[in-house]
Amino acid sequence: MSEIEVRKIESYLWEIPKTGEMRVPGRIFASEELMSSIRSDQSLEQVRNVACLPGVVGWSLAMPDIHWGYGFPIGGVAATNVDGGAISPGGVGYDINCGVRLARSDLVLADLEDPVRRSLIDRLYQAVPSGVGASGAIPKLSRSDLERVLVLGARWAIEQGYGDVQDLEHTEAGGRLGGADPNCVSDRAKQRGLGQVGTLGSGNHFLEVQRVSRLFDTTMADAFGLFPDQIVVMIHSGSRGLGYQICDDALKRIRPRLADFGYRLPDVQLAAAPLDSPDGQAYLAAMRCAANYAWCNRQVMLHKVREAFQHVLGIGAAKLSMRLVYDVCHNIAKIEEHELNGQRMSLCVHRKGATRAFPAGHPEVPPAYREVGQPVIVPGSMGSYSYVCAGAAGAMEKTFGSTCHGAGRKMSRTQSKKLSRGRDLIGEMEERGVVVRATGMRTVAEEMPHAYKDVADVVEVMEAAGVSHRVAELKPIGVVKG
Repeated sequence: MSEIEVRKIESYLWEIPKTGEMRVPGRIFASEELMSSIRSDQSLEQVRNVACLPGVVGWSLAMPDIHWGYGFPIGGVAATNVDGGAISPGGVGYDINCGVRLARSDLVLADLEDPVRRSLIDRLYQAVPSGVGASGAIPKLSRSDLERVLVLGARWAIEQGYGDVQDLEHTEAGGRLGGADPNCVSDRAKQRGLGQVGTLGSGNHFLEVQRVSRLFDTTMADAFGLFPDQIVVMIHSGSRGLGYQICDDALKRIRPRLADFGYRLPDVQLAAAPLDSPDGQAYLAAMRCAANYAWCNRQVMLHKVREAFQHVLGIGAAKLSMRLVYDVCHNIAKIEEHELNGQRMSLCVHRKGATRAFPAGHPEVPPAYREVGQPVIVPGSMGSYSYVCAGAAGAMEKTFGSTCHGAGRKMSRTQSKKLSRGRDLIGEMEERGVVVRATGMRTVAEEMPHAYKDVADVVEVMEAAGVSHRVAELKPIGVVKG
């Protein structure tokens, strides 16, 4: 249980006062019940530690899905001043641009009655490789093609016929961050990325076939192309081994140099470099490469999903009408313009397990959604439900344009496996109406609903705080796990 002083300052907002080496206060968005859970691990200590980063401004922030992570808590947000501030690989995480992609269709639940549903999940399991080290979704890339992926992101996939240009228009940053430099990516990282485009990976990554079970805002749902009982697909994955290696390489390079930078940090896992230093710029350029790889990865998976649906149902692309609603990343550091205390500032916004949530009218929201706000995709635990939300005005005032990214763990993977021992986990999912296909039972045991907070509680907090607005609830009918 954390002994850190935390004061309640609003109904759903708590503050860790600025003390000691903290440069800013810490702020946590949570209900009373969620705060009780949050106090049970070290995440509040990590919120306080992040507040010590050089150049951090405003607050060290935590979303209601916060839990203990590497350096930064998962569910943490911190913005550092581009002028003199630091960039921290721990503030992005090992799975760079782990994110979520949601596609809608013209199908309804009645179109996927058994045995069609089971055939579809089997086909998706075959089409989208999953598990540790998974590869083979598309032919192994040449070194030159990989470097194009690192620069072009999802656009490379479109050029190869994996989707269409409209997909890019509905992807955060158009599926590509500028300033990516493959020369800043190690040979080891590149080697790991050659065969993994179009693959899910393991852990909490998944591919879900879902139905729209409830609408909260029909106007926004209509803008997003969603309607009751509709079949949608959610893909949760990231930059695979390439992104992991880029993070690992950066930490090994930066950690020994903290004294050279004049940095004294409360936790070596917060290892950071000045944003304007060669080390900081090299990490930023490599991180952008990994982000682009992840967008390309999810784009290829979406193409494979579309093919699987068409094959099993025997329909064409027009009748399926599987269009991308949006793709958002939740492990990233991006240079953005924000207003703080009446001053416009260029900031490096670290979002680790947090989703961008720009409101209506923001120039980076796609034109199709400009009047309602950016779609926010919030997956829940396996077998429960997920949410589609929209960015709200409060995000720009309170969270540097950020909101929650999921349910958030309430127990470790080890604890979850222990609680799952001796149970028929696949059978339990079947009883919930969910067909599960997985490469092994380990990740199923780690990702059971008992391991997570209730995502409904999480999104309700962010709505009550005026940061993001609920649009639709989605319930799974089939899951492919790593």
